[in-house]
Formats: sequence, structure tokens, C-alpha cells
Amino acid sequence: VQLVESGGGSVQAGGSLRLSCVASGRTFSGYAMAWFRQVQGKERDLVAGISASGSSVYYVGSATGRFIISRDNTKNTVYLQMNSLKPEDMATYYCAASNLCRRCTALDEYNYWGQGTQVTVSS
Repeated sequence: VQLVESGGGSVQAGGSLRLSCVASGRTFSGYAMAWFRQVQGKERDLVAGISASGSSVYYVGSATGRFIISRDNTKNTVYLQMNSLKPEDMATYYCAASNLCRRCTALDEYNYWGQGTQVTVSS
């Protein structure tokens, strides 16, 4: 599976962005998907995840209540709608896929990664 993210950019605090991740291959619907983010020099952290069917979603930390993860299996795409952005959301955001588990929360449970897209939030 190859993953290509898009939608990053610069936004003022309080603004919104929608990230997209398009997956290659025919078995996208069999993969749990997630968005991680990483600030340079720090660990890559889970932001949100979604099950293969899309019936289960989960969020971590400050993403709860502000971000929405969704997927369209007909378009092989997973989205991350980010609202009320804060300067602390500024990071490189990575799309990840896993066929190892249904609800994957650990970094090493994801076996496919995109190249990342930068999100910059100015105060």
C-alpha cells in the first residue's frame, strides 16, 4: 500500500484544514487507518484512528472534540478535518495504514506510512 497525503498548509489560529490521504491498491477497505503527527525532535504521536469499515473512530488528547477522522472506501481515501487549530497543532502529519489489527493505537502496529504533510498554525 502506498499512501500520499495532501491538504497541509499554513493557517491562523482558530482556522481549519482538511488533510487527505489517498491509498493505492485494491484492499484499502481492509486496513485500519490513522493520522499521526510529529514535531521535529520529538516522537511521532497518534492523533486519530479509524477502523477498516469506518464504524469505529478514536482520538487522542487535544484532537478530541476538534478533529474528525473519516474515510471513503470507494475513493481509497482517509480524511482528517481539523478545526479550531492551535499553534500547538503545528507539526508534520502522517497518514498510516495497518492490516495487523482492527483498532491500532501503537506506532509499531502500522506497517505503511505516507511521506507527511506540514501543518503550520500561526498565532
